[in-house]
Amino acid sequence: MERWVCVVCGYVYDPAEGADSVAPGTPFEEIPEDWVCPLCGAGKDQFEKE
Repeated sequence: MERWVCVVCGYVYDPAEGADSVAPGTPFEEIPEDWVCPLCGAGKDQFEKE
């Protein structure tokens, strides 16, 4: 699975690890649209494929 990087703060979303409210194994595309970066609060639209 592809990792995604927040262009604002550099946080990396790794699907294998998940995130605060996202279960491990969840592809980035399946995360709800209102999800935000756990570090800086940037919207999902501020992430790019690594």
